[in-house]
Order: sequence, then C-alpha cells, then structure tokens
Amino acid sequence: MIHTDTEIRFISKEKGYGVVATKLIPKGTITWVQDDLDQIFSRDEAANLNAFIKKHLDTYSFINKYGEMVLCWDNGKFVNHSFKPSCFSTAYDFEIAIRNIFPGDELTDDYGYLNVEKPFDVIDEGTDRKKVFPNDIVTFHKEWDDLIKENAPKVLEVEQLLLDLIPKETWNEFANAVHSPHKMKSILECHYPHDIQINSTT
Repeated sequence: MIHTDTEIRFISKEKGYGVVATKLIPKGTITWVQDDLDQIFSRDEAANLNAFIKKHLDTYSFINKYGEMVLCWDNGKFVNHSFKPSCFSTAYDFEIAIRNIFPGDELTDDYGYLNVEKPFDVIDEGTDRKKVFPNDIVTFHKEWDDLIKENAPKVLEVEQLLLDLIPKETWNEFANAVHSPHKMKSILECHYPHDIQINSTT
C-alpha cells in the first residue's frame, strides 16, 4: 500500500503520470508496504498470461528476490524512477522517505533495485548514471545500505500510518537493526540473479 497522503497526477509528457504528496511526508516515513492485496505472479504464471495483459504486467510490476512479478493493487504501481529518489526500498518489504517530501513533490524510486530484466535509458537528471541496469543492485548495494542505515533512525521517530501493515516480527527485526546497524539486512537480499536463473536452465 502506498502512503495515503498521496495522489496520482500528470507529471510530464516524458514521464506520464506519477504519485505526488498531498501533505508533508517527513523524512523517515514509511511510504509503501507490500501487503496482502498485492498480486504476485510466478514466472510461469506471468509467461502464460494473455499477451495484452502481460504487457501491462511488465509495465507496472516489479520483480522480487524470488523472480516473481509483484503488481501493486493501488497507486503504488505509478511510482516513477529517479536517480535522485525521494523514497528508498529496504530488505523488509517496505520503503522509506529519505528526505522530506513536500505537498506536490513526487514520490520516486531508483529502479536499479527492482530487478529490471533489461537495461533501459531514463530521463537525464544530471547524474553520472544515465541508464538502469539489471545488476545495479549488485554494483551499488554497499552505498545503498549506508543510505538506508543513515535514514533508518528517523523511521522510529516519525508517525507511521502504514505500520499496522508490517508483520510484528519484521518490524521488531528492523527496529533492533536500527539500534545495531550491523544487523541491518542488506538491500542486496532483494536481488534476483537473472543470469544465474538463465544459466541453470540452459
């Protein structure tokens, strides 16, 4: 579920529609949680879908660490990519705001940690990275882990409207890792090794 203080708006011709904040979403806020209404498709199920449906699944889903395609049931599927994201994923099946997101600001993710299957070009934001690659999470996981650890303490300090959607065991594990950063799960745990899967079936 995407944070409730958001709505869909037209962003630009290049981006299309995206998710923007309708109220201040403070740094450290949980902005999305994978919940029981999100649809999960195995690779076989996805491959056997009607081609028209499969095209939409490819557009709006992400690939989890098991190689499954996850389709958010709500507006979460409209969150756009940015190399300067306002939100960041964790290995605990939720995302957090890594800066204050003001009303009208877009909620964005770095698609580099979403296990894309093919490289693709994105809008130039003046960053060194110009393209998203399938192995970005392997390349950048150490600096992304540091980013998560840097922002994690704020998660325990701000109001969390989506907290009840997180299993208690998962939340306790995350909270303990905030106080003992060496215990924080690496975002690398979200990686699905496409190349290994392909090699194992050939």
